[in-house]
Amino acid sequence: MAEDDRAAVAKAFHEAVNMTPAALERWLATPESREVGWKGPDGQGTGESVGHKEGARIVAVLRTKQAELTDADFADMKKVTGYVHRHLAQGGPAADKEHSRWRYSLMNWGHDPLK
Repeated sequence: MAEDDRAAVAKAFHEAVNMTPAALERWLATPESREVGWKGPDGQGTGESVGHKEGARIVAVLRTKQAELTDADFADMKKVTGYVHRHLAQGGPAADKEHSRWRYSLMNWGHDPLK
């Protein structure tokens, strides 16, 4: 990936991810974080959700020096940015956004829409 492309991906990622690594780790440790997200082909699986797993990956990327990020890291950063933008475009519930599954899902991906 060209350096200009990497810079653009990193900028978009850091704009989309508005939680610190420590805040995201604290969030991922909560029961609310584990309750949301897609889990398997029927959406009802019992394992870790895609978003929860991605949250741990986001923490690792945030803690990696930019010069040490790999092409795989940048691909993940693009995926995260895309997810956050799509999910925000869907909009959240009219009432009680603070305790909504919509917000909790976004937070698993490193974005707190109430910030």
